[in-house]
Amino acid sequence: MSDLRTAALSATAWPFQEARRLLDERLKGKTPDKGYVLFETGYGPSGLPHIGTFGEVVRTTMVRRAFALLAPDIPTRLFAFSDDMDGLRKVPDNIPNPEMVREHLGKPLTAIPDPFGTHDSFGAHNNARLRAFLDSFGFDYEFQSATDWYGSGRFDTALLNVLAHYDKVINVVLPTLGEERRQTYSPFLPVCPKTGKVLQVPVVGHDVSAGTITYRDEDGSLVETPVTGGRCKMQWKADWAMRWSALGVDYEMSGKDLIPSVELSSKICRILGANPPMNLTYELFLDQDGQKISKSKGNGLSVEEWLTYGPNESLALFMYQKPKAAKRLYFDVIPRAVDDYLTFLGKFPAEDGAARLNNPVWHIHAGNPPREDSHITYSMLLNLASVCNSEDKSVLWGFIRRYAADATPETAPILDRLVETAIAYYRDFVKPKKTYRKASAAEAAAFADLAAGLKALPADADADSIQTLVYETGKRPDFADLKSWFKACYEVLLGQDQGPRLGSFIKLYGITETVTLLDKAAAGESLG
Repeated sequence: MSDLRTAALSATAWPFQEARRLLDERLKGKTPDKGYVLFETGYGPSGLPHIGTFGEVVRTTMVRRAFALLAPDIPTRLFAFSDDMDGLRKVPDNIPNPEMVREHLGKPLTAIPDPFGTHDSFGAHNNARLRAFLDSFGFDYEFQSATDWYGSGRFDTALLNVLAHYDKVINVVLPTLGEERRQTYSPFLPVCPKTGKVLQVPVVGHDVSAGTITYRDEDGSLVETPVTGGRCKMQWKADWAMRWSALGVDYEMSGKDLIPSVELSSKICRILGANPPMNLTYELFLDQDGQKISKSKGNGLSVEEWLTYGPNESLALFMYQKPKAAKRLYFDVIPRAVDDYLTFLGKFPAEDGAARLNNPVWHIHAGNPPREDSHITYSMLLNLASVCNSEDKSVLWGFIRRYAADATPETAPILDRLVETAIAYYRDFVKPKKTYRKASAAEAAAFADLAAGLKALPADADADSIQTLVYETGKRPDFADLKSWFKACYEVLLGQDQGPRLGSFIKLYGITETVTLLDKAAAGESLG
């Protein structure tokens, strides 16, 4: 057994805890009869993939990678399963040609024309967007379509199994429904041969030997139809259980809001004679006000928006950290996530095997994170853009090269990407809120003293020496404490109420340039 695999047996990172639970408790250390361990993520293609889709796939992938290290001889697969046979209940708000789609309400998504005009159906369009979305992050997965599985007959055996246990399934589901819904509920939804719609109609009989159900059509007539061959679609919770049993799903995550569905589907899965998958329940995201994020409210943050202001590794880190804890997902969390990622990345080369497995970047980069010095933090870049008042990438790189002579856009691609995202974040979030104030008499005198001290330092003074000078200047009796001194520096020099470690920032920005700022502040000028 390799040293790394030995370390994985006791690694405390949550993906390893989940992988060990799967290996020991469900699999008992053995390969399943189907020949592989199956991980699954689900996707409802009535809308486009979103940040929750990314979170579920990236977290599941992290567990799968941890499992592969623990049990390298057991093959694994990841199915990204699209529920594209669901009947569309309402027209999404964000599509073209809504009237065209409205004419087909009730039909499976894969039977509705594509309002975008690029694919054979609305479902095919959104499935293509899902695959492109997952491919852009390099996920290793196998796309699966409910329409394909139902229509090809690959679900037929499992559907007939549900029919054989019809009464038991009904008796598990009915207590969870309201009185009115109980009167019409059936685990099977027939697909109307005349209209192509997925019908929510009363099922008045079922014939196990014939493999059929009989339902009362919307015109009052009785219709007998096979449950196989794509002529019926199962209700959601029974469908989930049927899929688990048919595919032999071993592991699937789901949000806290689906706990009742997981419990009910697990009961149905056992009725069908199968073992429901192991599940990790993750907490839901909150907005900046602590409210649950809702697509209909539009109070969330999209993947595209995050990637405008931070690299995808920072988003992966945000998903990695404490999946069972509710987290606020809004723009202000991005700088911290980026700097946390850089910190973990910088620590990785010096860590031993065990510590590396507990470092998030091992999970983000499949055990092989890039090697690049964390020359400058994201927060520092924001402050550099702020004091330069520039959205020009080349201007920022001019300062960076003086601070880290060996860094170039070519040799430091991570830093180069950070410069781009920091400029975007500065432009959209920092710049509009900047409010400079003039220095008080006491602050002006302190700024003059700091400028004189900086002039006396050697041109190549390091950040620590500069920081010491800043501290000593702030110990004047004019300030109640150092906190008030640093607050004055940030408000007068940067136009904000908090800021960077000044020694490092002055080293980056330049002593000469900083003296110019201090001289203006000491003269009572506003730097805004």
